Amino acid sequence: MKYLIIGLGNYGGVLAEELTALGHEVVGVDQNELHVDRLKDKMAVSFVIDATDEMALQVLPLKTVDVVIVAIGENFGASIRVVSLLRKYQVKHIYARAVDDVHKTVLEAFSLDRILTPEKDAARMLVQLLELNSEVEPFQIDEEHFVFKFNLPAKLVGYHINELNLEQEFDLKIIALIRGNQVQNCLGVSVLERGVANEFPEDYELTEADGLVCYGLYTKFIQFWKSIR
Repeated sequence: MKYLIIGLGNYGGVLAEELTALGHEVVGVDQNELHVDRLKDKMAVSFVIDATDEMALQVLPLKTVDVVIVAIGENFGASIRVVSLLRKYQVKHIYARAVDDVHKTVLEAFSLDRILTPEKDAARMLVQLLELNSEVEPFQIDEEHFVFKFNLPAKLVGYHINELNLEQEFDLKIIALIRGNQVQNCLGVSVLERGVANEFPEDYELTEADGLVCYGLYTKFIQFWKSIR
């Protein structure tokens, strides 16, 4: 794919490098010549221009890229103006970075494909690392709702699924059971095999080899997880 990144500071610069490393074609834009010089060898094309200048913006290949990413964060006014100009020129797919809730709220008015919140996401990832470790795999659905996949904690072994009361106590819906079975492979070695069951009896007795997948609010899952640790 072909990406145009406007703003090559810390965030935009990493985006440009990572997308290039994945084999994508990246066009980089920044008004700071030092930012462009640092990355120009890692991008297909680079421009040193002020993207808030409407005349300057018109030299960019807006119609030939797949996605335009506005990575400007700290300069609120510049970010909003650039997004507004991109909308004026009917750029189809726009992602934009928001550094706080006010910034995000204003960007939402433009009905963008995606609003990026790297600072908030990084903080949440750190909390997940500290609180959940590697025992839980979270998948974000929206700002508040997640799907969580986790191995069964020792405290829950021997419970029946209907005894967990996750939906009643934590508003968490169990959407899959990961059944674990010890089997012998062709060499006679005991190995753990796991299979996903979307339908399961409510009185199924959980074992230490099992896992669960549930859906709900992030804050509610943290409450549940703390209650069983």
